[in-house]
Amino acid sequence: MRILHILNHTQRQNGHVHAAVDLACAQAALGHDVCIASGGGDFDALLHSKGVGTVRVDHKRSIPSLAKAALCLHGHVREFRAEVVHAHMMTSAVLAFPICKIARIPLVTTVHNEFEKSATLMGLGTRVIAVSDAVGASMQQRGISASKLHVVLNGTIGSSRLEARVEEPAALKSPSILFVGGLHPRKGLPDLFHAFDIVHESFPAAHLYVVGDGPFRGSYEQMVSSLACARAVTFLGSVSDPYPHMLAADIFVLPSHADPAPLVLSEAREAACAVIGTEVDGIPQLLEYGKAGILVPPRDPSSLANAICDLLRTPEQIAAWRTKSQLRIENLTIERVARETMQVYLAAVAPRRVKTQAL
Repeated sequence: MRILHILNHTQRQNGHVHAAVDLACAQAALGHDVCIASGGGDFDALLHSKGVGTVRVDHKRSIPSLAKAALCLHGHVREFRAEVVHAHMMTSAVLAFPICKIARIPLVTTVHNEFEKSATLMGLGTRVIAVSDAVGASMQQRGISASKLHVVLNGTIGSSRLEARVEEPAALKSPSILFVGGLHPRKGLPDLFHAFDIVHESFPAAHLYVVGDGPFRGSYEQMVSSLACARAVTFLGSVSDPYPHMLAADIFVLPSHADPAPLVLSEAREAACAVIGTEVDGIPQLLEYGKAGILVPPRDPSSLANAICDLLRTPEQIAAWRTKSQLRIENLTIERVARETMQVYLAAVAPRRVKTQAL
């Protein structure tokens, strides 16, 4: 099948980019002709090495830029002879919708950031992929028909993007608690800082490592500096590969307030971390509803602190949850994601093929 993916860019800092790049490479490995239309970025070299073509489409949100982008995209769709177009963000979906209508090509959209109001526009797709059951339910509540919705749970294990990663654990002080993600309010970091301040009273040797960057890093560092645990918190900033830190961590914590289906949990579970996550969006599904990781209420530092303390108090429990993290780990592979996505494509293409045969 000839598949054209559309996304804003291919820079490293966005989870939806990681998901799209992983999928495109997996589809190319299965023998499909795959191309990505975007503003370009860090992953272009990897895509080329895996047989995925790239073309430039500027997604800047201005009327002149978007008009030019629509013309470019129309040309790329026609030149590539796409059988299906797959849009990964709102701007991409809006650009692709009229082009696909005119060309009578199915448009598949994936809802990566369901927490954004604009996510409703992803309903423009012939078929709409939700990255978790929770996202699927939310999109139905927004009026998107269940008949066009398909849930394909995120997973990244085995992806081309992770082939060159380092398998040697980083040097972390133990007992260590690790967070990996963007430093912005949606990730709930203030809850983790206040929880760790409680933990530090009983376990002064414990250390919290924060991997990631973002617009709130300065305010978060200032917040931590006022806490008693300040010297036991290290901000490591953005790293090219957080996997060695996951291999070394005793406990991985994701305290999100909203998170449709975070890829970082696939990696944390692959690294056999003892995982604690909040009961929001796709996190429970990615943790097998509490069987592969501990679930706590969001926005509740006391509950989070209790969960961390329970593990630190009984090291055998950390080992037990490391083992539990491997429950149905095969369900988080990119191979499974690619296979299920192809079924969505076939469902989208089938009506068109039937009409063509009838003619």
